[in-house]
Amino acid sequence: MTDETRVRFLAAIAKQIPAAGVAEVHLFPAIRQGGVESGVAVIALERELPVETHEAEFVSDDVVEDAEPSASAQDDSPYAPEDDRSHDVVLNGAKDLHVPPPRFVIYSAFYRHTLKGPDRGKWEVSITEEADAPLITVDAVVRGVQRRSGDLDESFRMTGEEFRAALPATAA
Repeated sequence: MTDETRVRFLAAIAKQIPAAGVAEVHLFPAIRQGGVESGVAVIALERELPVETHEAEFVSDDVVEDAEPSASAQDDSPYAPEDDRSHDVVLNGAKDLHVPPPRFVIYSAFYRHTLKGPDRGKWEVSITEEADAPLITVDAVVRGVQRRSGDLDESFRMTGEEFRAALPATAA
């Protein structure tokens, strides 16, 4: 994939998904067949979680609950009775410290650029939401795809900052 094609592909991606939320991009080497070049990218986009959903991930089966807390327990509580935080989890006086890895919305992007023939210059891009996963899973899948395809060329990995810096000024 030439630098010009890469920038064009990244700009097309930024038109369809918010560039500010991109955490990382994996660009696979382009394939040329019969006058057509095509390429694939995997994009991890930060997802926004509602507060209730995010806090619910920390729920544990070991939650200690008092049906009616004593007056001294209320005085020691970090939350006043009128404070509506019933979804917070406190275990034996301490918050649950198990924090799952952050999850990202994973997209696949595909471009097709006609280089020869009557449709010369035609450019098509499609982006599809594929999954919801942590970045470590994305890296493992990318390596697995490379291994199974027998592709000796590595994918080109970009951080979100590198992705935004590579965009032309009009696409950013």
